[in-house]
Amino acid sequence: MRRVLMVSPHFPPDTNAATHRVRLLAPHLPARGWEPTVVAVDPRDYEGRLDPALADLVPPSLRVVHARAWPVSLTRRLGIGDLGLRAFTGLLGTCAGLLRRERFDALFVTIYPAYPALLGPWLKRRFRVPFVLDYQDPWVGAWGETVGGGAGGRPDLKSRLSRALAMRLEPMALRASDAITAVSSATYELLHDRYPWVRETPCADIPLGGEPADFDALRRQLRSNPWFDPKDGQVHLCYVGTLLPLGFETLRAVLEAAALLGSRRPDLYARLRLHFFGTSNVTTPGAPWRVLPVARALGVADRVTEMPGRLDYLDALTVQTQASAILLMGSSERHYTASKLYPALLSERPLLAVYHEASSVVDVLRGTAASPTARVVTYGDADRAGARVEAIYDELAALVDNPRYDPGAVNWESLREWSAGALAGKLAALLDRVGVAARAGEA
Repeated sequence: MRRVLMVSPHFPPDTNAATHRVRLLAPHLPARGWEPTVVAVDPRDYEGRLDPALADLVPPSLRVVHARAWPVSLTRRLGIGDLGLRAFTGLLGTCAGLLRRERFDALFVTIYPAYPALLGPWLKRRFRVPFVLDYQDPWVGAWGETVGGGAGGRPDLKSRLSRALAMRLEPMALRASDAITAVSSATYELLHDRYPWVRETPCADIPLGGEPADFDALRRQLRSNPWFDPKDGQVHLCYVGTLLPLGFETLRAVLEAAALLGSRRPDLYARLRLHFFGTSNVTTPGAPWRVLPVARALGVADRVTEMPGRLDYLDALTVQTQASAILLMGSSERHYTASKLYPALLSERPLLAVYHEASSVVDVLRGTAASPTARVVTYGDADRAGARVEAIYDELAALVDNPRYDPGAVNWESLREWSAGALAGKLAALLDRVGVAARAGEA
């Protein structure tokens, strides 16, 4: 069996969203002819919250080797909190030690954080191992160009410098890569536009799939739901996930549709409860409100609750499985792909999805679920989200009037194509291709 070294700085029990990429793919690789070894940061060095139950989702048969990171209490004094920087030397030393002692046929590095991508060029050159770079998010995106950490979400000096550095470092990692994977084809198409020479590198879109076993684990160990009573007769429409700066336009359109519901159908409006969880993507107390200020401005705050702190993964699944319906919202960026899409589909709840028409989410939803199980409203670069309020209102009113889930509207065979197991097969096929090319190059 061929062997792959998979670098995933975030890994269970860490609750960061980046934890799940390798957690979902790695356990299914042995069935496809690849034995994975995961290199992750030692749990003692994570800054965020830990969830032991999340670690229980990792099969005991999966080998995980931990690397140490510089203490955040020390690096914060230097203005450094990024895990990729804190753990870079530890990840490098751990990977080098493994490659020195053992045979591996491929190296797979997933980003975010982004800086560990630079492990690839050095390790490939030193140990002659093929290198696959995996994008969970664009390395160079809107951050530092149109949005940033300044007032009102505008770019500030730090975000601009971060973008400038990324523009210099990203090509170094890409030139060394033997293949590129991404959660969406739009992500590596952006790379093609920015670096035309990347077109010569094999690319594959491997979305963040769903894992049915996670729902089995949730049923075995039920979690309490302190946020709402699913049996109180109200229609609980729940959004789970970070609200990105470029997602506010979509949010406003949804809340404007709720305001229309209040003026046109007060009977339905009285039944509606809009819940937003984890909008700030931080777990520390005092996370900023992102939805409620907009809801107050539009006069719908009486129907809205917001918990800005990020939910642990299994808590998020609990919310989704107990919701009357699930709200999915995209951003104005065409590449946007929702990591919560596949868990939402597996939660067996009706969905209201509002996305850019170019998002891969739209194609997946239309190929796997029909109305009333999935109600999809799209917008474009010219026809922006704000112009689609009436369409959102129509779907919202129909959903609140009858929040029905119809399993017959789901194409289960198509949905299986997006399972973690099927997507691991796609990765294994790419690793096979990379391995063949590497052996041919050595001949």
